[in-house]
Amino acid sequence: MKSYKIAVIPGDGTGPEVVAEAVKVLEAAEERFGFRLDKTWYDYGGDRYLRTGEVLPEGAAEDLKQYKAILLGAIGHPDVKPGILEKGILLHLRFALDQYINLRPVVLYPGVDTPLKDKGPEDIDFVVVRENTEGLYAGAGGVLKKGTPDEVAVQESINTRKGVERCIRFAFEYCRRRNKGKKVTLCGKTNVLTYAFDLWERTFHEVAKEYPDIQTDYAHVDATCMWMVKNPEWFDVIVTDNMFGDIITDLGAMIQGGMGIAAGGNLNPEGVSMFEPIGGSAPKYTGKNVINPMAAICAGQMMLDYLGEAEAAQAVEAAVRRAVSENLKSLSAGRMGYSTTEVGDLVAGYVRG
Repeated sequence: MKSYKIAVIPGDGTGPEVVAEAVKVLEAAEERFGFRLDKTWYDYGGDRYLRTGEVLPEGAAEDLKQYKAILLGAIGHPDVKPGILEKGILLHLRFALDQYINLRPVVLYPGVDTPLKDKGPEDIDFVVVRENTEGLYAGAGGVLKKGTPDEVAVQESINTRKGVERCIRFAFEYCRRRNKGKKVTLCGKTNVLTYAFDLWERTFHEVAKEYPDIQTDYAHVDATCMWMVKNPEWFDVIVTDNMFGDIITDLGAMIQGGMGIAAGGNLNPEGVSMFEPIGGSAPKYTGKNVINPMAAICAGQMMLDYLGEAEAAQAVEAAVRRAVSENLKSLSAGRMGYSTTEVGDLVAGYVRG
């Protein structure tokens, strides 16, 4: 029997609740398809920080390198100043584990409402490949004369040929494997950010020559936002930098039905990857058994696909599609018609067949 070492970080707020349901569904997939997820649980998050004063213990990132993948619930605690946990856990792990790809499927499932008029599941099915370890989030810059009228703040966008090329190449490979629209769109701002996106654009066209079977396209980030609303069917795979990717993926979550169904992966194809629901910790719903666990379940589905358990991943996705189209009244917390645990039971039951 195949076995995979998995780290589980339930995190803060409703994170433990949604992770419990994702694990329930994963265990159903294990039973049906004959593999094993050897899970180790970690308590990293706000409660641990408040108790110990440390965001992550020394050597945490090195310890996590022994695993094939990480399933993360949510990071964010109402009693911890914003930025401490996000930078200390999320960004730290992305950088330390070199998770240089953020992969965000934007899929509208049947039965899920979209705010886009006259658009349906056939129109909203694309993927955003976001560079995940460089750009404005690299932390380069500084502050001079802070707190004075002469204060200066500089935040620099770091773009390396290596970082840009491996992200673009991943996008083309993923597009070929996805085998749907067979088109990769570069999202940037070449008319203003002339240094960074000159590098992106040149690299994009150079790499594209190696993939003659795939169409290429370019759109400024502002135009990308417009077309995602007006004509989302134009997109297949979008590749972009860290900042623009952060912005357009939240727009993508809204057009696919909201944060309750949106999942993403922080990938190091040669190392450890981390999968998570896109929504936050939603502390106001903690312990009420009303939060929607679908995004966490979808994160688990992405993890299975990454692990190479394609059949199991397809079964989980089919179960999610069935549940949202046949059972759930809404994706909003408290309005689903089911409790959090009941949704997990429902999807797990569909996976078992």
